[in-house]
Amino acid sequence: MPHLYPELTTPAVVADLDIVERNIARMAALLKAQGIAHRPHIKTTKSVYFARKQLEAGAIGITVAKLAEAEVFADAGFQSILVAYPIVGDDKLERFAHLHRRTEMIATVDSVEGAQGMSKVGEATGKPVRTLIEIDGGLHRGGRQPGDDAVRFAREIAAYPGIRISGIMGYFGTIYGNRDEASFREAVRRESETMRGVARSLREAGIAVDIVSTGSSPAALLCDELRGATEVRAGNYIFFDASGVAMGLAREEDCALRVIATVVSTPLPGRATIDAGTKTLTSDKAHHREGFGIVVGRPDIRITGLNEEHGFLQFDPDAAPLRVGDRVEIIPNHSCVIPNLCDRINGVRGGRAELSIPIDARGRNY
Repeated sequence: MPHLYPELTTPAVVADLDIVERNIARMAALLKAQGIAHRPHIKTTKSVYFARKQLEAGAIGITVAKLAEAEVFADAGFQSILVAYPIVGDDKLERFAHLHRRTEMIATVDSVEGAQGMSKVGEATGKPVRTLIEIDGGLHRGGRQPGDDAVRFAREIAAYPGIRISGIMGYFGTIYGNRDEASFREAVRRESETMRGVARSLREAGIAVDIVSTGSSPAALLCDELRGATEVRAGNYIFFDASGVAMGLAREEDCALRVIATVVSTPLPGRATIDAGTKTLTSDKAHHREGFGIVVGRPDIRITGLNEEHGFLQFDPDAAPLRVGDRVEIIPNHSCVIPNLCDRINGVRGGRAELSIPIDARGRNY
């Protein structure tokens, strides 16, 4: 049944803390059983509160997308941070150097220019930069190609005095095109085989591969297929979303992040408008699902469109009409976008708001 939180002003973003804690514990247990470490990606929550919960459950550190996120979490005392993004430009190298001097930072590189920049940081600070070579997992958004290309690149940058190659990192984002367990498992097996093959080739070439970092949330959930991985970087699993439900990775009751919205207009029979649009729910489409979210407890209601501040609902007016003032609870299409749209989210438990959780790295996308 949906919880409508009359004490909250809408649109309100809530995270059910019981579900969050259950998702964290489940992932920790799955990975521990396989002997794989977890370095969760905090771009999902951008929140110190949630990241600390993940560390308490056994995570070895965190992954960030951007340096600004790393700066926030380093200031909060986090000690081991992987930046899973190319660091390019003198301004960013200077900021990375500042972080590198005071905490354990791990960089990723896929270009000579990127490796040269990291080497300069290592030389300037007197502290070699631990570096992972990024492997292209099939999206072609970055990374070296598995095979000879990765080996040639590793040999070239291994001579740079300011870096220490510690292993490889890959993101196999094409996995989200699947929608049943058999195809997901096959995708994870291919991911595992690719990364094992690269690691083996590099070791044969005399390159150290202590870390094999891989794994989206789908791959982490099927980590019994991740042979050879030393760590995964799952992020979305903490909240899940409508995409996860559509792919069969989660049930509605596994989705911790919800948006509470109010019906503000009913311009036609079977049509209603809510006070949550793209600035609250995100315009991201779901994998294998139409619309812009799941209306909890009302599968007959479809969210057919969004403007900045409006959401458009369609439903059967004869079945259960919506009226102005009614509240609905929505599982968004893509939970990773939602925290970056608000300063704080409401931690709820048992249908009641329990605490206000700051989104510490909101807007830190640089």
